[in-house]
Amino acid sequence: MQIHISPRDVKLTAAIHAYVASKVSHLEHYADDIIGAHVAIHHDTTRAGKHAFVIKVHLALPGPDLHGEDRGHDLYQAIDLVVERLAEQLRHRKSKLTKGRRDASRKAKAKARKSELVA
Repeated sequence: MQIHISPRDVKLTAAIHAYVASKVSHLEHYADDIIGAHVAIHHDTTRAGKHAFVIKVHLALPGPDLHGEDRGHDLYQAIDLVVERLAEQLRHRKSKLTKGRRDASRKAKAKARKSELVA
């Protein structure tokens, strides 16, 4: 997976880059087919003088892409929050995919049983 990090009003240090890369690459645990990730880091000072870090992540996947956004007073906290949000989305996506396969399998078995009973 390719990870592209775009800082805005934040100095991207090697430690921040490594932390973001390790957290985002951990999302491959939930989906092997992640094509790439774009991470935007923004330091927002417009909300009544409160300093907040805004993290936006775009995951490119086959089918619909996933997006996550979160903010926090600490950069690392905001990264953790958005990664957890994306992990939940990926878990939901995976359960929907496997549920569809299970339902198709059940329908095929039921149809086979009906044809055996008729014959």
